[in-house]
Amino acid sequence: MPYTVDFGTVSTTGLESSPVADALAGLRANEARYFKNKYDHVFTVEPAEDAAATVDWVHRILEEERGIVVSSRALEATGFEVEGIRMAYVFYESGLSINVMYTLEDSGKRAVGFKLSDGMEVPAELAAFKFARQKSKLAGTIRGSYFVVKNEY
Repeated sequence: MPYTVDFGTVSTTGLESSPVADALAGLRANEARYFKNKYDHVFTVEPAEDAAATVDWVHRILEEERGIVVSSRALEATGFEVEGIRMAYVFYESGLSINVMYTLEDSGKRAVGFKLSDGMEVPAELAAFKFARQKSKLAGTIRGSYFVVKNEY
């Protein structure tokens, strides 16, 4: 069942099994606020098993582009399109959030972004990446990194 993320009242709904559930909920709310403010898009998520096509698409890009296999269990995911950009988000039990920004126009930007919730360690599969820090009122300190997608998906 889809869940509309409320960035006014941060909730751990769907993320309770994460050891950093509060921080992950803040991270999810931070994304919801961004999409509402920038695109007037309501950010909804659903259990990962109900969004298998989105999770599989993200995992395929990770594997084919960089040989990355995420060891944590996917809890929730969402996929949507705004202004010609296909977006996908997967939120993991470890506190990791992975997003794919895939511009549908051939010459557009395409990238995979990683965000680590406050309090989680860098997963071994992402040890090669350097993470920049940003402060968020909703999520505390977010560490983020990304890579550019080279192929077509």
